[in-house]
Amino acid sequence: MAPRVEHEIHQRRSGRNIGVGLVLLGFVAIVFGLTMVKLGNGGMIEGFDHAVRPSITEPESN
Repeated sequence: MAPRVEHEIHQRRSGRNIGVGLVLLGFVAIVFGLTMVKLGNGGMIEGFDHAVRPSITEPESN
């Protein structure tokens, strides 16, 4: 059976849980925003896959 009367400690924990949830939501929003800005710039987005990237190598001069 669940207790019918909520104890004072549960109210404090509820407030902390809401605070932690808001902080996590803010962090996710920042990461999402940065991702959208980075993708919005377009163009030179390349993954680092330990391979030579032609876009940053200099052409050979003879």
